[in-house]
Amino acid sequence: MQKLVDGIHEFQRNYFSQDQKLFETLAEGQSPLALFITCSDSRINPNYLTQTRPGELFILRTAGNIVPSYGAIHGGEAATIEYAVSALNVKDIIVCGHSHCGAMAGLLNPQLVEKMPAVKAYLEHAESTRRIVSENYEHLTDPDKRLILTVEENVLVQIENLKTHPSVAAAISRGSLKLHAWVYKFETGDVFNFNPDEGQYLPLENVAAADVNLDRTLPPI
Repeated sequence: MQKLVDGIHEFQRNYFSQDQKLFETLAEGQSPLALFITCSDSRINPNYLTQTRPGELFILRTAGNIVPSYGAIHGGEAATIEYAVSALNVKDIIVCGHSHCGAMAGLLNPQLVEKMPAVKAYLEHAESTRRIVSENYEHLTDPDKRLILTVEENVLVQIENLKTHPSVAAAISRGSLKLHAWVYKFETGDVFNFNPDEGQYLPLENVAAADVNLDRTLPPI
């Protein structure tokens, strides 16, 4: 705890004064660039990773970067998403998974979360991920490769869950919102972006930040 208190004092002495005008501006409101949905894992720092400043990211953190389908639970996830899209008018939503994810390890090995009923119940919102991996990748037996595959598939599953939220569906339909699937490997610093044209994750620096939505242009009525 002392480290945190010392950090506050360091911030107040050496950092706040340098950016005081920025913080004064933030008091007037916020206009973030994107909603960044990622895991609660302490090894991930969204602002550090993206080199963004206060006010530039609206952040939602959940175990395993899970996004429950709309109406599945009455929690803060849906409210955060709705506020980001409907009130803050974010143009992009990023769902970012990460390597060595404990939540995904628990999804693959239920015995790891047997004594954590709340975690076990929350992982049910990633049941589609578990089924995709167990039924379609039986040949992949290496534990490390199986875990990172699960992380990658889970991001795509959560993107689909995200689309069930009415505010998201409406914004996508009118072309004002794009969704992006990322996987971050914190041990190397690499970030991979799912490219729908290639059907795979590619290094972010080698591809445009592709939107994972299909073309939903409707014929005129």
